[in-house]
Amino acid sequence: MTGPGGADAAVRLTRTLAAGGVAVFPADTVYGLACDPGSADAVARLYALKGRRPDKPAAVMFFDRDAALAALPELPPRTRAAAERLLPGGVTLLLGNPRGRWPLACGPDPATLGLRVPDVPLLRGVSVPVLQSSANRSGGADARRLADVPAGIRDGADLVLDGGELPGTPSTVIDLRAYEAEGTWTLPRTGAVDARSVATVLGS
Repeated sequence: MTGPGGADAAVRLTRTLAAGGVAVFPADTVYGLACDPGSADAVARLYALKGRRPDKPAAVMFFDRDAALAALPELPPRTRAAAERLLPGGVTLLLGNPRGRWPLACGPDPATLGLRVPDVPLLRGVSVPVLQSSANRSGGADARRLADVPAGIRDGADLVLDGGELPGTPSTVIDLRAYEAEGTWTLPRTGAVDARSVATVLGS
């Protein structure tokens, strides 16, 4: 099922995920692939479409910051406050995962959770979490436009949402696992949000 973005995009994405499907969708950075993070079959399909090894971690994405934070009541106060300041936006947060949530997204390190909350008005009505990865072949270029998503991925997905042309730079990855105890953070990957902007929020 392919269609442009619209008022019902959130409904269509939610239904696709609930049925165990895989969707191509526009984030606030690049096009992504999404599925139910609790469905082993859906996760396997998503990884197969990308040609990605199943032992590589993905991120869990929410389209609403409050829903994301409500789903993680164990987040300690300093880290929670940092997440409130950073989200939504073009960042992926690496967080401690003491309760082992969404193990299918965590790969070989269940103690670490990647959390993403993009700023996508089109999909704010999606209240469920998704496992997400970029809509490209593993190691390939990120997709700025829907036409940049490989045809095999578009044809293999159950839903394809067109969000027009996107910025094209993937999210900045911020490691907050030591932030609570030490007030320190690192950037394993710099992308859509530069280091200076992160430092302004978190301190250096």
